[in-house]
Amino acid sequence: MEFTYFDIPGVVEIQPRVFGDARGAFFESFSAQKMEEAGIVGDWVQDNQSRSDRGVVRGLHFQKPPYAQAKLVRVAAGRALDVIVDIRRDSPTYGRHLAVVLDAERYNMLYVPVGFAHGFTALEDGTLFLYKCTNYYAPQSEGGLLWNDPVLNIQWGVENPTISAKDQILPTLAELDSPF
Repeated sequence: MEFTYFDIPGVVEIQPRVFGDARGAFFESFSAQKMEEAGIVGDWVQDNQSRSDRGVVRGLHFQKPPYAQAKLVRVAAGRALDVIVDIRRDSPTYGRHLAVVLDAERYNMLYVPVGFAHGFTALEDGTLFLYKCTNYYAPQSEGGLLWNDPVLNIQWGVENPTISAKDQILPTLAELDSPF
C-alpha cells in the first residue's frame, strides 16, 4: 500500500497494491497492521454501502460525540468525488475542504478522521460507495453542513445535482456550532 498525506493533518489517501492477470485483479483492501504503520488507527466496527447514480450528492455529514466516526471510504464500482471539510475548531485548517476522486479502477481509498464533515457525488451511474466506520451509526448524533455553502465553494463537478430534502437544509459553516 502507498499512503499519500495532505496538508490537512490526519487525512490520508491509500493506494493498494493491485495484482492483475487474465482472470482479473486482487488487492488487499484493509490491513490493520499496515494502516497502523501509516498512522491510521481505529476500532472498525461497522461497514456501510450506498448506491448512487451520476449527479447524486450525499452530504456533508458527520456524527457528533460520543458517536463520532472516523471513516475509510472507497468505491467498488464507478467513480465518486469524495469531499471532506475540516470542522475541528482548534485546527489550523478549520473550514478547509479537500476533494479526491475515488475510482473503482484505481482501487484508491480515503481515510477521514474524526472531526470532518464528509460527502460525495457520484460521477457515474451505479456508483457503489463503501464506508468502514469506527463507531456505530446513531441517528440522534447526526450533524452536517450545507453541501453548497458559498463560503466553502466546493466544486462538485455535476450540474443539477440530486440532493435529499434533509441535506438541503443543513447549516452553513458560519452557522455551525462544531462539536469538535
